[in-house]
Amino acid sequence: MNRAKVSASGKITIPLELLRAIGLADGGDVLLELDGRDIRIRTVAEVVAQAQALSRQLLGDRAGASVDDFLKERRSEAERE
Repeated sequence: MNRAKVSASGKITIPLELLRAIGLADGGDVLLELDGRDIRIRTVAEVVAQAQALSRQLLGDRAGASVDDFLKERRSEAERE
């Protein structure tokens, strides 16, 4: 377990070994989640990958199910109006 200090302004320095472990040694964007009294820190890449996996699980390889297909359909509808 690592120890860190939270400043009066709310800043916290996360130990480098933890940042390396989640691919943030050079910095990056994160999302914070409150889970009861625990604060979860997740990389944006991790959250996006999880959403993509869920989308593939729910939609599979169904034709016309991608965002690109959706936007193409909307553009076609707009042109017909």
